Amino acid sequence: MAPKVFRHLGLKFLAIALAALMWVLVSGERVVERALRIPLEFTNLPAHLELVGDTPTVVDVRVRGSSGALSRVAAGELVAVLDLQSARAGLRLFHITGADVRAPFGIEVVQITPSNVSMAFEESASKIVPVVPEVAGDPAEGYVVGAVRADPATVEVVGPASAVERLTAAITEPVSVAGASGPVTESVNVGVPDPSVRLGAPQSARVRVEVAAAPVDWAVAAVPVRIRNGVDVAEIGPSQVTVHVRGPREARAYGTDAFEATIDVEGLGAGQFQLPVRLVPPPRVGVVRVEPADVRVRIR
Repeated sequence: MAPKVFRHLGLKFLAIALAALMWVLVSGERVVERALRIPLEFTNLPAHLELVGDTPTVVDVRVRGSSGALSRVAAGELVAVLDLQSARAGLRLFHITGADVRAPFGIEVVQITPSNVSMAFEESASKIVPVVPEVAGDPAEGYVVGAVRADPATVEVVGPASAVERLTAAITEPVSVAGASGPVTESVNVGVPDPSVRLGAPQSARVRVEVAAAPVDWAVAAVPVRIRNGVDVAEIGPSQVTVHVRGPREARAYGTDAFEATIDVEGLGAGQFQLPVRLVPPPRVGVVRVEPADVRVRIR
């Protein structure tokens, strides 16, 4: 049996030949320098801190290597990675060296610009804010937008303490009610208007927009005025009033008996008085005004 050193002798000669060929090829290439702009990434940011303000996203480097190696560098192969483990709240200065650049084998970082960067940090904070849906478009003619509700009604936001404190609400994607003549319900994404603040977790909300017929105004004449806490009233004038009201169209069917117009004479002695008319309308009807607003009363 042949000694181990002679086993696979052909493969060993082939490996040596390939290595020699590679050396000849590389040694024959010129060593060059090239200026590149590469991404700047951050790592190990403490969980209780937030980066605030403008932060650099790229740095310029000069790299050295064979012309072939540099020509083969693909986007993303050269990246500067800055370790923020030592960061504290406030304005901090970090140095960037060639050792912070992740580069392919055979490429040397000669220079990096800037060699240091200034960044501000702030304590992280969170709070619960209401979700305020955004409504877009106009409903069909004769209809109006009513109550708008979101489910969930609140979300948690996270970010720099000062920005979180200023934030008062989260928003949604617009819910269109264009041409609607009835309620509109839609699931939409929730976000925040301040880019330095984020949701505690990605969130969507189910938004319901009530769309109902626009209210109309009308007048109800000859509504009788009645006495409350009655005494011996000799005269009341006028004894009927006209009520101007607002409500849904179908409520116009209410007659005068659906409206209660009264005056309160409790505690009054004999004499003549000008008293305000109190009006109680039927459901879903609002009072605009009563004419006249006061009536004359004479008590014996």
